[in-house]
Amino acid sequence: MILDEVVLFLRKVPPFQFLSERALSGMIKGIASEFYPKGAVIARKGGQGDDYLYVIRKGGAKRSLDYGGQEVLVDYKGEGDVFGYLSLFGEDVPWTNITAIDDTICYLMGKDRIKNLIDTDDEARKLFSRSFLHTSDAVKQDQFTYSCGEKILFSTHVGDVAKRNLATAPENISIKEAARIMTERHTGSLIFLNKQGAPIGIVTDSDMRNKVVAQGMDVNAPVSTVMSSDLHTVDAGDYCYEAVLKMVKNNIHHLVVLKEQHLWGILTNHDLMLLQGTSALAIVRNIESQSSVNGLIPVSGKIDGVYNMLLSDGAKASNILRIIAEINDRLVRKVITLTETELGPPPVAYAWIVYGSEGRKEQTFKTDQDNAIIYGDPADEHEAHAARDYFSRFSALVRDGLLKVGFPACPANYMASNPIWRQPLKIWKKYAIKWTATPTPKAVLNTVTLFDSRAIYGDESLLTAFRQRLQSNITDNRLLLGKAASLSIRNAPPIGFLKAFVVEKSGEHKDMLNLKIKGITPVVDLLRLFTLEKGLSITPTLKRIEALMDTHSIVKEYAEELVHAFEFIMLLRIQHQYEKIRKGLPPDNFIMPDKLTNLQKRTIKEAFQIIAKIQATVIERYRDMIW
Repeated sequence: MILDEVVLFLRKVPPFQFLSERALSGMIKGIASEFYPKGAVIARKGGQGDDYLYVIRKGGAKRSLDYGGQEVLVDYKGEGDVFGYLSLFGEDVPWTNITAIDDTICYLMGKDRIKNLIDTDDEARKLFSRSFLHTSDAVKQDQFTYSCGEKILFSTHVGDVAKRNLATAPENISIKEAARIMTERHTGSLIFLNKQGAPIGIVTDSDMRNKVVAQGMDVNAPVSTVMSSDLHTVDAGDYCYEAVLKMVKNNIHHLVVLKEQHLWGILTNHDLMLLQGTSALAIVRNIESQSSVNGLIPVSGKIDGVYNMLLSDGAKASNILRIIAEINDRLVRKVITLTETELGPPPVAYAWIVYGSEGRKEQTFKTDQDNAIIYGDPADEHEAHAARDYFSRFSALVRDGLLKVGFPACPANYMASNPIWRQPLKIWKKYAIKWTATPTPKAVLNTVTLFDSRAIYGDESLLTAFRQRLQSNITDNRLLLGKAASLSIRNAPPIGFLKAFVVEKSGEHKDMLNLKIKGITPVVDLLRLFTLEKGLSITPTLKRIEALMDTHSIVKEYAEELVHAFEFIMLLRIQHQYEKIRKGLPPDNFIMPDKLTNLQKRTIKEAFQIIAKIQATVIERYRDMIW
């Protein structure tokens, strides 16, 4: 091995990336490299402790337990992941089986050198302890499969859970024949194939109940009359949480699993329930089953429990945000549909839109309502009057319903219940022209706020038409972009001249850091600016980074650091807010920097420095336009 290459690799791997040059150089002397073919057992549960710490250089491994005679997947390890520390010094025996899932190369670090390092270097000892000693005794017991259910979603591939014994049939059979096959195969779903063997549709037990029995259909009719041809698919290599998101978003209970674009298996919500023990899907089904807003109140109270599971099981901030956004969307849509049922259908089509953090799918715990209504242009004055009257009553009822289920009203009244924010499309287009032609501070704020919008119910084309008009007036609008650049630098990261934290000087939050205003908001504002420059319509911050990393020079240079900064600060914020709620206190964004570990302090300072560096670049780019 070339040791320089080893050092270069470990400089990207925690906790080694934080070691001093001296400590890292001393530790890698005598490092070995070992090859494990696919399927090889690297460590066996209950076996003897090893003399090496393993770092995966290439390939991957799975950790699993034997539970009730079946293999239960606990975790996956990929490039840069480390294992073997707990058993390294005889303090523990391996509590899982570790098996190579691909041809895998590991770096092996000798016990003696690591022991010498942690005995002589206090900082190294702290880094290793924080990284490897957080595993509790509970996760070494069989109950692990239940206490860490959500973590399994983020580490288990769909292909490891999906059923392979598929029931399939040609597309030209009758409903009766399809029912017979399902009965004989003891299956709740039947997939139909075309002449080329490609899946084209599915029938489930619920289809048979709702479309055939309840409707009194002729069972001799072609099964194509009741099958769902809009197949929702997932790849066998995707993680299970991706499957959960698809099921929640589309309100379905089955996913067809493909491998290399070929039919491979079927995944059901029951499979996922068994895998994780408890599920966000259960909350969604509970939401959908309610017939009143009052019935939603206890359901909404369970969402905090999802945070608890995801946090305790080590989920990334972005994954937590995505799942919570899907649940919150369901909750809001249910309030809207219940209100529609109460008032009757609207006189014209409309879109219920959300913006701000909700528009970017970056809500943490339920934040203020930020919403609006865009409705279709009325045909005449009579229809216009009917629309004004309907949406006035409708928006007030939805506002009150959302208040009941935990979404506070917006203090600035940026809500559909405010007449300004419920207008026909032609008025919204006039807003876009006015805001962008005369970019006063308020107009710029309105522009960037509505730029972070998405439709969660109704006719999405109405929002698309508004956004197109808004974007057309932003492109090449140097004055407006300069004002947006000013917004992106208004919150400087709280790092002083000597890299000390700059905290609140007085008031209720004296000596504290504001993670939202000083950490998250600058990243959000910067990425929105870059998205405006390129004329893209993507709203989530991390998706914006992904879309811009090949086309925007600043994002291209700092993409990895921006992702890391956003993930770290957002996770710290979620953890802090959940801890406040757990103690019965209202969540906020203020933390005491002295309560952070040395590693957290170092990481957040690095994130702040990256933000400051990018803000400096923006100032240089828009030097003549900054307020």
